[in-house]
Amino acid sequence: MSNLIDHLSGTGVALVTPFNSAQEIDEPALARVIEFVITNGVDYVVTLGTTGETSTLSRDEKIRIAQLTIDVVNKRVPVVIGAGGSDTKEVIREIEKLPTDQAIAILSASPYYSKPSQEGIYQHYKAIASASAIPVLIYNVPGRTARNVNASTVLRLAELPNIGGIKEAGGDMAQCSVILRDRPADFLVVSGDDALAFAQIAIGMQGVISVAANSFPLQFSSMVRAALKGDLQKAKKINDALIDGYDLLFVENNPAGVKAALSELGIIENVLRLPLVPLSKNYHDLMKKYLANSKPKVPSATLNA
Repeated sequence: MSNLIDHLSGTGVALVTPFNSAQEIDEPALARVIEFVITNGVDYVVTLGTTGETSTLSRDEKIRIAQLTIDVVNKRVPVVIGAGGSDTKEVIREIEKLPTDQAIAILSASPYYSKPSQEGIYQHYKAIASASAIPVLIYNVPGRTARNVNASTVLRLAELPNIGGIKEAGGDMAQCSVILRDRPADFLVVSGDDALAFAQIAIGMQGVISVAANSFPLQFSSMVRAALKGDLQKAKKINDALIDGYDLLFVENNPAGVKAALSELGIIENVLRLPLVPLSKNYHDLMKKYLANSKPKVPSATLNA
């Protein structure tokens, strides 16, 4: 297994899935988002994550989105593919159908709804890692799954040969500190929480898989880069200017906030699939005002893509 720290340090972006007014996948808009984030400095892209509304996508749509992402990226940055769920066998079947031969890793959220024990979580990831041809990243997001992946379970999984790292979105800095202290040297640890990424990089994480990097890629990736270089003063200054943006991105749900921002930037249509709906007008207006003040740069080549 290749050392993912060498390839996935820095800013990864959890891509949205743009839809058109007919609720179909808007492939040109997805290409525009990818161009926008790559030309503004992100280090890698993650397709089919939670931000991509994967729970509303068919398997055929997932395969098409993953392949389109790979084709548009065209080896300019690494690609991570999301594949998670509460049915271990189904997750394995999905991984087998996805174009993993052209990706660097699988990002897999821990099982949701069924609330397995820590041993169940361990066995779930062990089975996925054994079946996957590429390394697996644990995704700990208890706010969505209703079950934390404990530090002891993460460290136990880190000893398996095909578990390459973790996206940690539990919000527990003490747990993060234990993982960072006791992990193997080649085990990647990245933040899964935009608002905490600066602080988590400061205590040793290698970067972040970000929602904000869809809409504020230049500012956010600059913050991450400065933090990783140890220039915490510069990173804090950039991060301070982004705090209100983080709040607006998640004020109602993800990805309603980021889709509102991207629609205001002229990159996608502001369309979500039920049960998600667009950001409320008052918050959308606040997002529009925030963007006007922060002035993210959208290259004309992106809009013409």
